[in-house]
Amino acid sequence: MSDITTIARQFIQALPHSREMGMELEAIGEGSATISMPYDARLIGDPTTGVMHGGAVSALMDTACGASVMSHPQAGFSTATLDLRIDYMRPATPGQTIRTKAECHHVTRSVAFVRAVATDDDESRPVAMATGAFTVERKG
Repeated sequence: MSDITTIARQFIQALPHSREMGMELEAIGEGSATISMPYDARLIGDPTTGVMHGGAVSALMDTACGASVMSHPQAGFSTATLDLRIDYMRPATPGQTIRTKAECHHVTRSVAFVRAVATDDDESRPVAMATGAFTVERKG
């Protein structure tokens, strides 16, 4: 397991909400991260339909975006969300795992810019898309 993978897993496990929501790191690379969250009845936002709450999807997307920044070779050891815009395209299908793929596509001296897509089993139709800006904190 690479250092970047170990650090990312520790980052996710250190966040109580990530552990509680069952988030799992599936993949990490230089400036990219994929994190999944299994369907959980405790996270239902609409009891009539069983659809997962948008806040849970938002937390997943924010966590994946942060991990993508931390894995970027030009970014630093720590990050925080400055801005995160999420556009919800459709409700996630009840019973299905939600997966977010995030990419840190540009890093300046103090800000990293990220794009992310959340899907369920139907990867051809996004559940949500996000763009965000995150702090870059370098060592030293």
